[in-house]
Amino acid sequence: MTERPLWTVDDMVAAMNASRAGSLPGFVSGISIDTRTVAAGEAFFAIKGDNRDGHDFVEGAHKAGAGLAVVAADKRVCFAAGAPLLVVPDVLEALRALARAARRRSEAAIIAVTGSVGKTGTKEALRLALGAQGETHASAASYNNHWGVPLSLARCPASARFAIFELGMNHAGEIEPLSRLVRPQVAIITAVEPVHLEFFDSLEAIADAKAEIFSGLEAVGIAVINRDSGQFDRLEKNARSAGVERIVSFGEHAAADVRLVACRLYSEGSDVEARIFGHELGYRLGAPGRHVVLNSLAVLAAVASVGGDATLAARALAGLRPAPGRGARVKLDLPGGKILLLDESYNANPASMRAALALLGQAALGEMQGSSRSRRMAVLGDMLELGPSGRELHRGLADAVIANGVDLVFCCGPLMRDLWEALPASRRGRYAQSSAELQTHVLAAVRPGDIVMVKGSLGSRMGLIVKTLEDQVRREPLAHGALRAPIMNG
Repeated sequence: MTERPLWTVDDMVAAMNASRAGSLPGFVSGISIDTRTVAAGEAFFAIKGDNRDGHDFVEGAHKAGAGLAVVAADKRVCFAAGAPLLVVPDVLEALRALARAARRRSEAAIIAVTGSVGKTGTKEALRLALGAQGETHASAASYNNHWGVPLSLARCPASARFAIFELGMNHAGEIEPLSRLVRPQVAIITAVEPVHLEFFDSLEAIADAKAEIFSGLEAVGIAVINRDSGQFDRLEKNARSAGVERIVSFGEHAAADVRLVACRLYSEGSDVEARIFGHELGYRLGAPGRHVVLNSLAVLAAVASVGGDATLAARALAGLRPAPGRGARVKLDLPGGKILLLDESYNANPASMRAALALLGQAALGEMQGSSRSRRMAVLGDMLELGPSGRELHRGLADAVIANGVDLVFCCGPLMRDLWEALPASRRGRYAQSSAELQTHVLAAVRPGDIVMVKGSLGSRMGLIVKTLEDQVRREPLAHGALRAPIMNG
């Protein structure tokens, strides 16, 4: 079977101003920076990271079947004379050059997404919604930084009809070059929330950093902004200053162009009634949460803005599912019954933590009804990069714990100590300094009928507790059938 070409080697050489070495293939079928996942016929880019140098893995990439490796000129002597290589002055700059070439050749409608929360979920919903209407390319995982965005763009097939890219940051000035690289026709800002406060002195400064996404918009580009955000006026002003003429708003606000009329929230998803540019549309979402409902409005706004069919897109959203680490749900067998695990372990900030606690309350009511022993359990690690406000923001979660009926809270990390101390004694499970220390206490505490939500910033390593729970008990895939009785109306 012949692999589908992504790039001819001639085009790569021209785009990257590369020198050839060894016996090279005529084309590559993909691009990789990881020998653990590199596929036969792909180009391996030997990027030097903070902890590892990709040049140390070139031999492994060739053994795994990579068609060629892109290496730095000063590392050329490290490889055999006949090794299939493209030699460049700087590998990351070469990847960016290839990304620019990908953008020049692309005729796709391109959408870029940023926001304090909801970037990846919105990107994945767009992938699903547009995938029903034509060939759609989207960033893998959360590849939203200085190497992830060029990698994602360089992977974009010339044949794609739609392309979606996630842009992230934790410092001012990081989104602008990414936006100018991607040059989207539509730029979405999902939300502006108090995250990365270690690097910003105000919410307004965060809004300004997110608004850098408008700097790369094409001349007739469209800005899609959350109308419910307290920073809406500031974002709109930033968009106008960047020369954006058309601004589309979404949310519950009466003035929103794409407006939530009503929704019914279930443990497995939601039923939504919306007004899309004046037209009524009802649809079902296959992933739960009010935040997912609101971001689905941004999805439909973007689809309509690039000439897609909003009705067809809305229908596709019934197939939306939470990703691992971002709300994935799995039932685990214990002796005598099951527990429901809500895996929110990928990352955390105050807004996403409150949303996850709300989902825990919904799941407890809707998923495990009939078990008189059912408890809502939250297993929480530190939210990082919050600066001087960190301790206060952790303490402030106590009201969300109580409001959502969480029965027991297990905490780890120095910042979560503040939440632990703010909780009523009756809601305290156990506290530990680290996730490694906490996991034993969680395992000892869970019992059949429990709903367990695990969440924390990536540096808190809460995925360790998820893995421990999954290793100790047998997984049972969740069926997604008819939705259960609604949790609430809105």
